[in-house]
Amino acid sequence: MTITITAFERSPDRGKGLARDMRVRWALEEVGQPYEVRLVSFKAMKQAAHLALQPFGQIPTYEEGDLTLFESGAIILHIAERHPGLLPDDAKARARAIAWIFAAVSTMEPVIVDRETARYLEGKESWYEERLAYVNDRIRKRLGELSARLGDADWLDGNFTAGDLEMVSVLLRLEGSALLDEYPNLCAYSARGQARPAYKRAFEAQKAVFLAVSAGGQ
Repeated sequence: MTITITAFERSPDRGKGLARDMRVRWALEEVGQPYEVRLVSFKAMKQAAHLALQPFGQIPTYEEGDLTLFESGAIILHIAERHPGLLPDDAKARARAIAWIFAAVSTMEPVIVDRETARYLEGKESWYEERLAYVNDRIRKRLGELSARLGDADWLDGNFTAGDLEMVSVLLRLEGSALLDEYPNLCAYSARGQARPAYKRAFEAQKAVFLAVSAGGQ
């Protein structure tokens, strides 16, 4: 059965690979599963057809036969459980890898997204600088904890897993900021993830959408 995922017709990240369909593309590339992409506009995301797939009007969604999923973490876990390559065979190692998926999306990502919210929506407020400093300190705390756990290892728990895929995807949201640069081992960890052939294929596929839309708008 053909796998179909949805992605932004016009991604707000302008081809940087930050939209969450990138994570699903990466997972599918890692396990060698072909897929199709249906692009949706911001208007279409709020209409009934898309809301039937994703009740919160977001991307990505995942369709395979009569199965429809939403939430990138859940989709990645589904892919990892069905295809070899993203979860260890050992039951305990497998459970730890799944824990890292959840840690990425529920412990690391919220504080990083909070920074983006502050920068884009609250930048003109009189209390913005104070709030940004508070948010940055929260991020540093999480990055410090992650850095200590990773140490000098290549990956979070032995070989590369879906947990690393999700965590690297989250850290990418900090690229270009001084915050991530404070933790050299995390910078190197993120670079290792981006150096994987599957990541490169997924990135180029997502970037191609942006380039095509940009060319069409000229």
